[in-house]
Amino acid sequence: MNAFLSDRAFFYAHHYMDQRDNRQSGSFRCTFRTCCLGLLLVLFATGCATTRTVPRQVEGTSIQRELGVASYYADKYHGRKTASGETYNMHEMTAAHRRLPFGTKVRVTNLDNNSSVLVRINDRGPFVKGRVIDLSLAAARRLDMVRSGVAKVEVVPVSTEKKRSVAAVP
Repeated sequence: MNAFLSDRAFFYAHHYMDQRDNRQSGSFRCTFRTCCLGLLLVLFATGCATTRTVPRQVEGTSIQRELGVASYYADKYHGRKTASGETYNMHEMTAAHRRLPFGTKVRVTNLDNNSSVLVRINDRGPFVKGRVIDLSLAAARRLDMVRSGVAKVEVVPVSTEKKRSVAAVP
């Protein structure tokens, strides 16, 4: 009887292991197939995706053209330090942008009246959702947007000002 049980146990043990191996290899094939299909889907989706920023036009920035709403800031900040360290002057042609490097010159075009102005980025902002640039009062006047306070604009980087590094004299 002992030999019969051990033979039977041996049979069931091997039968169970064969079944388990079959399930694992089948599951491996299914997982591999699923991974391949998922990878193809991701590659296809990223190939069809569009973004607001386009490959580089101006060195140091990945923004080629940006559409959105511009606002301006004036009296409250006149004479204060900007994020770049210089003093804000509302009578100069300057602007604040979230990502463009300081010193970048951008052409801002008011899409309602087609007027445009060239400004230099010297501050960070705007900090209001949906806005792409904050202009100085002088730039806002040129774009004829002082009365409304905001305007639909196109922002196009033109050039980046290169800062000269001065070596310390021993």
